[in-house]
Amino acid sequence: MTTLVFLHAHPDDEALLTSGTMARAAAEGHRVVLVVATDGAAGLTSADYRDDLAGVRAGELQRSAEILGTARLETWGYADSGLAGDAPGGFAAGDLDDQVTRLVHLVESEGAEVLVGYDPSGGYGHPDHVRVHLLARAAAAQVRARRALRHFEATLPREPIAGAVRQASRLHLAPSGFDPAEFDRAWTPRRDITHRVDVRAHLDAKRASMTAHASQAAADDATRTLGVLTRLPRPVFGLLLGTEYYVAVG
Repeated sequence: MTTLVFLHAHPDDEALLTSGTMARAAAEGHRVVLVVATDGAAGLTSADYRDDLAGVRAGELQRSAEILGTARLETWGYADSGLAGDAPGGFAAGDLDDQVTRLVHLVESEGAEVLVGYDPSGGYGHPDHVRVHLLARAAAAQVRARRALRHFEATLPREPIAGAVRQASRLHLAPSGFDPAEFDRAWTPRRDITHRVDVRAHLDAKRASMTAHASQAAADDATRTLGVLTRLPRPVFGLLLGTEYYVAVG
């Protein structure tokens, strides 16, 4: 049995990026530990969910973790930094050394063999995602100074996403003021991805995990990515989300 620790920034990030891998690992008898750094209170949502959004998202995360078969869910409760990274007390502006100590303690107490963080861009650049990248890299380096640890960074292939964003912009489907060139630096070039995990046998768990985060599929005046993805027909869902992507570090 292998113990895998997945570090994520917000409730629902685990569903989008690694839920298939987590469900597959748990189904194959491995111990899956999910760590979520923030409460997600700055997330976009509809008026139906804005009262006590942190509490709503905590419940959604718990349901997602149960669906995926995680052995342990650790919530750190830092404030969601928001897209601008300016929320008071936000995770991204917290003391990195303290956060590294906290993560190292968890990895060591679990005797984990695998730690999963995010790519250097934090996917699309959210400050909390970038902090997850820095935190996981620093913690992995400390652990690896004493013993073996495999460190992976969850990501997506850059090229198809950047292309889809440009097409959406040409069709005037993107928000006003949106610059599609930002995605030319997002995620990871396809050639640099080292591991592709086939999760097609666990698509039901992946969709259910995503559906559990109902607050992040809702908005009063915008289309949310999670809402679109969870409504896709199964063949299209499998085509788009049947593989999860990682870069091995070191």
